[in-house]
Amino acid sequence: MSRVLTVARSVFIEVSPETAYAAVSRPGDMGRWSPENLGTAEGTPAGPAALGASFVGRNKRGAFRWTTRCTVTAADPGRRFAFRVHAIGLRRPRLPGPIATWEYAFEPEGAGTRVTETWTDDRRRWPDAVAHAFDRIVTSGRTFAQFQTRNIDITLRNLKRELEKAHS
Repeated sequence: MSRVLTVARSVFIEVSPETAYAAVSRPGDMGRWSPENLGTAEGTPAGPAALGASFVGRNKRGAFRWTTRCTVTAADPGRRFAFRVHAIGLRRPRLPGPIATWEYAFEPEGAGTRVTETWTDDRRRWPDAVAHAFDRIVTSGRTFAQFQTRNIDITLRNLKRELEKAHS
């Protein structure tokens, strides 16, 4: 069975593309919406992340905690924000390598914005059988594509709820 390497989901939010972008482009705030991300490590600037900026993300899955080093690969206000995850570790992201890319697209739609979140598995050099075995261990029996679909749905639902509440 070949791997699904990209998952994308979207939601309509009744705010402008600029408002949605301003929220998502602050990696430290992602922990407010994501079921797995806890925001960024201490010392990360609080404002929107600029193209080329690097940050350390904090994550959890059950009792397990880890960090990732990420670099912003797109920062086009009101249109697109993306970052590449390229190192992982427990307290510090020490193990380098391609892990994943996260992208957010913001498209005007009527009186609001269609926000699309995309996860891409960058572990292209991993043999499918190894990736499937690893994924099922760390996600309690699912593939990363299945696991990330659920996470993206939760993140977008939480983002929509918070932004629309703040906007009303």
